[in-house]
Order: sequence, then structure tokens, then C-alpha cells
Amino acid sequence: MTEKDVLEYVKNGEQLSRSVDGVDVAIYDQFGVKRGLRDLDGHGVLTGVTNISKIISSKEVDGQEVHVDGELWYRGYNVIDMVKDFGFKRFGFEEVAYLLLFGELPTKEELSEFRAVLGNLNHLPTNFTRDVIMKAPSRDVMNSMTKSVLTLASYDDYEVADLSIPNVLRQCLALISEFPMLAVYGYNAYNHYELDESMYIHRPDIKLSTAENFLRMLRPDKKYTELEAQVLDAALVLHMEHGGGNNSTFTTRVVSSAGSDTYSVIAAALSSLKGPKHGGANIKVMQMMEDIRAHIPDYNDTDALKDYLAKIVDKQAFDQRGLIYGMGHAIYAISDPRARAFKKFVEKLAVDKHMEKEYELYSNIEKIAPEVIAEKRRIYKGVSANVDFYSGFVYSMLGIPVELYTPLFAVARIVGWSAHRIEELINVDKIIRPAYMSIMKEREYVPIEDR
Repeated sequence: MTEKDVLEYVKNGEQLSRSVDGVDVAIYDQFGVKRGLRDLDGHGVLTGVTNISKIISSKEVDGQEVHVDGELWYRGYNVIDMVKDFGFKRFGFEEVAYLLLFGELPTKEELSEFRAVLGNLNHLPTNFTRDVIMKAPSRDVMNSMTKSVLTLASYDDYEVADLSIPNVLRQCLALISEFPMLAVYGYNAYNHYELDESMYIHRPDIKLSTAENFLRMLRPDKKYTELEAQVLDAALVLHMEHGGGNNSTFTTRVVSSAGSDTYSVIAAALSSLKGPKHGGANIKVMQMMEDIRAHIPDYNDTDALKDYLAKIVDKQAFDQRGLIYGMGHAIYAISDPRARAFKKFVEKLAVDKHMEKEYELYSNIEKIAPEVIAEKRRIYKGVSANVDFYSGFVYSMLGIPVELYTPLFAVARIVGWSAHRIEELINVDKIIRPAYMSIMKEREYVPIEDR
């Protein structure tokens, strides 16, 4: 059988699969099945409890549910308050990571010790970069990271499958420390072997923050400004955790509940995060913005912007999917607190990079898009800019290649995954097994000679 034959076979196979597996949407409503484990109002099906973070999008007023500005809380603390406290003053990633993992804000001494532990773990096994990361480099850095994480299990000198909390915490701390290297080195291997650019591997400096080290390892001259590192640090903190119900964190819980080891759990979470509906959303925002700039030269022409956004929603422009990327969220209605907290960092960096006009375009779309969507679509809750709307813009101003956008999300979110894995192991000794309503019709088996 030739390759052409195989392609024809799978093409025919798709038709068979669609004819057998296609389900009428009305059946979901008939049996009360919530597609995506979420109802039309955005309420998720309760599958567990957590003390790690909390998301608020509505409050009860006089017995009625009322949408409010979104709130995000880490271990009882409002994220906006924390970002305001350290923003443009000090780096917060390690401080907030300590909070999520151990449940309390660290003292100066505790934070110093925590940073020392991360610094001690801030290295890869001997020849790992050469033997694993540089072998079979890929433009898909998330796949490269997943491969690296699974391979790291082979280098673990302790019992890999030991589910005791000290061992799991050790593994999680090591991965938190190693993720920036896995991401940057994975990209550098692709950049060298696939794009024929120069190869350079910078080791992290244990005295620096995660954000500083990421920029230091990525750039050929290792140089970055304080503002650049502070803005990236804020992005990492705001992407670090987002409730137990998001897809990759739920994946972490599901695979942890099966009794799997930490490396397999985090590899599964990475695979979940990489999708364009989850961690890859900011890439679609950047592609959409590039398309808008190509068609609307005057960023302050709000009428032209509105008309073009309407074409996008009507599936007449951009990717013909009818989505204004970066607008709307499964939970938030009035506003995404992460976007609100991040916007001042975005604006300051845009001024520093002389990209005020680009920032103006984003701001105008943020105002106009909800109006267009409300006019064109039947929506059950408000629509506002989410954190993905601005994050890609920030990464582009920092010179971070688009291939690293989702891996950078993973560098932050592994902290939340680790906290949820530990919470799942401590509290729930039961495998997660949801039910599916079967609509299959029973048939008599037919022997092969009679088919």
C-alpha cells in the first residue's frame, strides 16, 4: 500500500466516523447533558473542591444572580492586590509560587530559603540538553517540553512513582525550576536546526528571578531591562493559577487521581494546555491583530474597525470562524481581573517601546468588540477582553518568538498544576470517572463470512 493509498483510506475513514459518531445536539438537551461540563450561562459542573484559588464572576443580590467585575483569589488573597503590591517594585513569581504551594505568604527568610531551593534545582541532568532537547527539535515547543518532562523521569534518582507528598513536592519544585530551560532550550534547538540560526545555550543565574532568567537565556546577549523583566514577571503571576476547573488543571486532577507519577501528570497537563482553545489562545489574537492591521490602516477610525470586526463575527474575514479572539471567557462576564491588572503593565511597556499606536489599536478593539458581539450574537452573559487579548502583544514587545507563547504560559501554570496535584493526593483517594450517556443501538453480531 502506497502513501497515497493510506491518505485515501483515512479520508474515507473520516466519512465513516462522522456517519457513525455524529450526534444531534438536541440529544444533549434531551438528557440534560452539559457539553463541555458547562451550561449556557457558563456555570461548570461541580467535580471537586479546592482551597487553592477562587474565581468570582457574579454575586447574589436580592436573591438574583448579578454579573460583576471578575475576581481571582489565590489562597484567600486578591490577585490584583498582590500585583499592585509588588508591581514595578520587586519580582513576585517566587513569592506567589510559595503561597500557592504552601498556603501562606512567605516571610523574607522563608522566601530566601525557597529561592535557594529553586536555585539548587535549577539545572538539567548532565548532557540532557544535548541528548534529549537537541534531538528531533520541533517548532512545536510544547511537544518538545512534553518529551523532555517524560524523559526526566528516567533521570530521577529517587522512586519516580512514590506518591508521598515530600517526593511529589520535590519533583514539582524541580520541574518548576526546570521549565524555563526546557522551553527556551527547546526553542533554541528548533531555531538552530530548523531555521539555521546561531546556537547559544545560556545557563540560568540562581541569583535572578524566573522572569529575569527567561529573558537572559532567550537573548543572545543575555541583556534585558528592569521594566521588561517586571512586566514578564507580572504576566507569569497572572497566568500561574486559575481555579480547578480549567482544562489543563482538571487534566492534572484526573491523571493524578489515577495514581500516575508526577512526570506523566505534568506531561498530560502540557498536552491539554497547548490547544488553541486554552493556552494557545493568545497566538490566535496575534494572528487576528495582524489581519486587522492589514485592512485598517487608521487605528483610530472606530467606524472602520467596527465594520471589520462585524465581518469577522459574520465569518467574512480573518479565519471565517466568527470569533474575535481574546474577547469573552467561559466564566467572566463583565471583566477578566487578570486583564485589568495586566493593562497598566502593557501600557507602560508600550510607551517604553514606542508602540503607543499599537496599544491604542488594542484599546479601541477592547471597547468596540463587545458591542459588535452583542449586536451580532445571542449571548447569555457579558463579553470583555480576557488576559490572552493583551499577553501576546506584550510577548511580541519583549521580542519573544510566537513559538514560546504557550510554553511561557506553561512556565507559569506548572505552579498551579503542582498545587492541585498535591491537594488531590492529600484529599481524594478516588479515581475521577464521569459518566457518559450512551445512545448506541444494540445490534446482532454478524460473522465475518456473512457480512
